[in-house]
Amino acid sequence: MAGEAERQLRAYVEYFRDMGVYDLYRRGDPVFEAEPVLPGSPVDALAVVAPEAVAATEVRMEPQIIAAAPPVERPAPPLPKIDFSEPEIPKLVSFDNLAPLPEVRIAAAQRSAALEAIREDIGDCTRCPLAYAGRRNIVFADGDPNARLMFVGEGPGADEDTQGLPFVGKAGQLLNNMISAMGLKREEVYIANIVKCRPPSNRVPEPVEANTCSQFLLRQIDVVQPEVIVALGSTAATYLLGVKQSLSGLRGRWHGCRGAKMVVTYHPAFLLRDPRQKGEAWKDLQMVMKELGLKPPARG
Repeated sequence: MAGEAERQLRAYVEYFRDMGVYDLYRRGDPVFEAEPVLPGSPVDALAVVAPEAVAATEVRMEPQIIAAAPPVERPAPPLPKIDFSEPEIPKLVSFDNLAPLPEVRIAAAQRSAALEAIREDIGDCTRCPLAYAGRRNIVFADGDPNARLMFVGEGPGADEDTQGLPFVGKAGQLLNNMISAMGLKREEVYIANIVKCRPPSNRVPEPVEANTCSQFLLRQIDVVQPEVIVALGSTAATYLLGVKQSLSGLRGRWHGCRGAKMVVTYHPAFLLRDPRQKGEAWKDLQMVMKELGLKPPARG
């Protein structure tokens, strides 16, 4: 036990020596080792003035409490400026004013290849937000590249998005009936839409979407060179003519579009919701039939 006690005592002595305490056996306060006097220091100046007093005085190191520096208050970064103004809505421009008519018209034998070139140019399009809104297929067009009559709708629906063809759902079946009533077959007309990707929940295309896609529809019209265009619904009429006007104000008269005559009528989807307007739509189609010299098929 004596050896263990001596070892602990030595350990305490070494500890206090490490702390600067050397005189452990004197009565009174422990004495700390004085730091060396550097030339020019305050202690050295005292030694010059009163060397005897400095020599006789034991320098003691008193513990110092350093107060924590107060926190520096930094100014808050300025808040970002937010523009609460309404976004600018693109101005409507008619298809006639989007681009001049081509000086050289494409021959009938070359129209199919020219339309295919437009489709290749579209590619797997990511030019507008509709590309990231759940689109399955780009719905380019359907029908005869040399058609005299062209139908333009609003945009693909769920069935069209699945099959990649325009007007193949219930509205498409009604359009087929309308075409047959005019004395034509679906294969004899050309069918396209303002936008080629399905808007979510079949909503109306946004201006940025319609304006982005218009360049391709314009080129399709210039290739096919139809004699008459039928705008199906207000959206198609708005972008083809570049005017925002009620359907009733646009119906019943001729308009111009890319060198073709144009008639505005109800969209087949609207006629499914309100069959009472089928008679009015038939009046619009009769204008087209008279212009093209068409007759309804004879009833057996």
